[in-house]
Amino acid sequence: MNRICLDASAYSNFQRGQRGAVDLIDMADWIGMPSVTLGELWAGFLSGGRMESNVAQLREFLAHPFVEIVSVDDDVARIYGEIVTDLRTRGEPLPTNDIWIAATAARSGATVLTFDAHFRKIARVAAAVLSPQ
Repeated sequence: MNRICLDASAYSNFQRGQRGAVDLIDMADWIGMPSVTLGELWAGFLSGGRMESNVAQLREFLAHPFVEIVSVDDDVARIYGEIVTDLRTRGEPLPTNDIWIAATAARSGATVLTFDAHFRKIARVAAAVLSPQ
């Protein structure tokens, strides 16, 4: 797994030093940081008590040459629509932001790195689902 996109749970656990997240992120050749994940992180930072340190850690992480912020574009939006349609057909609703993250990963040819097992329900993208230690 050399291309991964992070959801907020993967990034947060990486910053906490969770071994599985650290190992997979360290081995990756390319890490996509979906803009939707950034929004989730900012929401947490703004409502938490460690904003300055969290923002500093995030900026340092994003400065690495193998990390790329991946925005929602027309292709991601189309893939999002396809995933939503498939999930509705199968009667498997998922959190909207997670579908956007999956669409971003699919567009980038990457695996979603996450701690949320429901990503496995998305047929369009691979998910590496880690367990907390």
